[in-house]
Amino acid sequence: MDVTPLIPQGRQVIESYGDGGFRVAGERYRGSVLVLPDWSAPWPLAAIGELTLESLEPVLAAEPPVEVLLVGCGKAMAFIEPALREAARARGVALEPMDTGAACRTYNVLMAEDRRVAAALIAVD
Repeated sequence: MDVTPLIPQGRQVIESYGDGGFRVAGERYRGSVLVLPDWSAPWPLAAIGELTLESLEPVLAAEPPVEVLLVGCGKAMAFIEPALREAARARGVALEPMDTGAACRTYNVLMAEDRRVAAALIAVD
């Protein structure tokens, strides 16, 4: 029995990460990346300490709206300032920090379940 989830054509699946970048839906990204079910884009952050509400604006303004933003913090999960979490929550988005690998895997599962999810991923070597 095939248990592979059916993923609609054109969805942004994270295929791999590491070596300073990502492969998403067949396209290679050097550096960090934002991934939503319908689009992906380079993200100029190199470290989780650079995370601001403004750096998340493309996700916060996405249509349809995102409910959960998985924040891939790099090699290890990191603390996100309470003020930033609250500001995102006020816009309807829950920030969920985790290491980048876990964020990639979790994004793929939630996206395949057709959840309103996005990932903001810091690149790892």
